Amino acid sequence: MPRQARLDVPGALHHIMVRGINKTDIFDDDQDRTRFLERLGDTVTEGQCTVYAWALMNNHVHILFKSGKRGISSVMRKLLTWYAQYYNRRHKRTGHLFENRYKSILCDEDNYLLALVRYIHHNPLRAANVKTLEELNRYPWSGHRTIIGKATHSWMDAEYVLAQFGNSRRKAIHEYRAFMLEGVGQGRSKELTGGGLIRSQGGWSQVLSMQRRGQKEDFDERILGGGAFVHTILKEAEENQLRQVKAKRAGKTIQKIIEEECRRQGISIMELQGGGKRRKVSNTRALIAVRSRAELGLTAAAIARYVGVSTSAISRAIERQEENADN
Repeated sequence: MPRQARLDVPGALHHIMVRGINKTDIFDDDQDRTRFLERLGDTVTEGQCTVYAWALMNNHVHILFKSGKRGISSVMRKLLTWYAQYYNRRHKRTGHLFENRYKSILCDEDNYLLALVRYIHHNPLRAANVKTLEELNRYPWSGHRTIIGKATHSWMDAEYVLAQFGNSRRKAIHEYRAFMLEGVGQGRSKELTGGGLIRSQGGWSQVLSMQRRGQKEDFDERILGGGAFVHTILKEAEENQLRQVKAKRAGKTIQKIIEEECRRQGISIMELQGGGKRRKVSNTRALIAVRSRAELGLTAAAIARYVGVSTSAISRAIERQEENADN
């Protein structure tokens, strides 16, 4: 069965899991971890995302963040592409570093935010990288130290997490520590690493109980949340797809967009599709890329096939256009 497309809803809470290919290590030392965090900070800040929890393990990474208006795809692409190139260059290796698809679960913030913060920050304990919560307080490779005020990462919103525990900072940190201690020894929680009916309902017993009562719930493997939340998210995603379908039916094919923009900018289609590098041609190509993605939902790879440049060039062109629009 083919994998479903990711749900990339701007402003939603996402639990991101990134693993090394074939479960191999993606960090060799603290320099690697430091560079990854620097790049993470740059990309989430640029993408206007809000990070609430994170943990760097030897062969995988957990990140919990609320996406900005551009969603998660461009942020994760920038982060992972840059780090893979850095790592391969530094360690003189070639080939893929990460699994082809990072895992992204869209989560109901109201019901799962704190459980996910604890689950992610307990990763070093479960992996025995540290043995006690006191050691975790000194462990530099998770967001836990930032929340308790022992480290600073400007791109992480520790204050929002603490606000869930109390009005005064001192009381909130105390309650957060108690919450973390309460969860020690709970083990791996499968429901916090995926979506679907069983995870959202808390296990088979709850699902069977619902079935006996004749209750039905919307569910999706890409979403961690109750039926109403799943319904809302899927409806929003469906409306976005419907807008793209309507655009196609209205004749907004990429070829028509190319013709419109070339005519408007006064350049020839032959020069555009032949890889022309004049500034005016490059700018026109960027406009075509942005429109094709917004109106037709096309990927960078699909757009690249029509405009005579590489996929990475299209991705960069879209990013520049978006950055210019924000300024």
